[in-house]
Amino acid sequence: MESYAVYHPDENEVSTESLSHLHYPRVLQLCRLLLTDPQEAAETAQDVFVGFLRAWPPRTEIRSWEAWFTRAAVNACRNRRRSWWWRWWRTEHVEFDEEAFPTPERTPEENVGSREERERLWHTLQALPRRQREVFALHLEGWPHRVIAELLDISVGSVKRHLFLAVRKLRTQVGEPS
Repeated sequence: MESYAVYHPDENEVSTESLSHLHYPRVLQLCRLLLTDPQEAAETAQDVFVGFLRAWPPRTEIRSWEAWFTRAAVNACRNRRRSWWWRWWRTEHVEFDEEAFPTPERTPEENVGSREERERLWHTLQALPRRQREVFALHLEGWPHRVIAELLDISVGSVKRHLFLAVRKLRTQVGEPS
């Protein structure tokens, strides 16, 4: 996943439309993992791309658009959770409906087996502490530990510790030995 496309305004004509089409599905899925509600995830992903369009063209060299969009999505999800209305709105329980949020690829939840196990795993994932959930979601996307550490502004050791704790808790919930 370390394909760093360097953007130079004079050399490469990268369009906002091509970048949006390329990265939107992945950003949406990441927001879905970090936020509970699919509608909130969709709105947050839209916020990421609105911010991207407002900042276009970039003033500095972008080594990896994938990393840029991932960092923006994680930050947008954090901002969404921090806002006062988020806490108010989350007091109402909204059940996650998997079928209402289709993805072109099989999700980790679909690989688990029965619907009951998927629901238990989903609730366990949402119950993880914020940092563990962020590290786990980025790990699912295939980012190496070093890049996850850069994206979340933590050490590689912290990434490994949070990933270990998240995986151990998820394994416990699906009945695998830790």
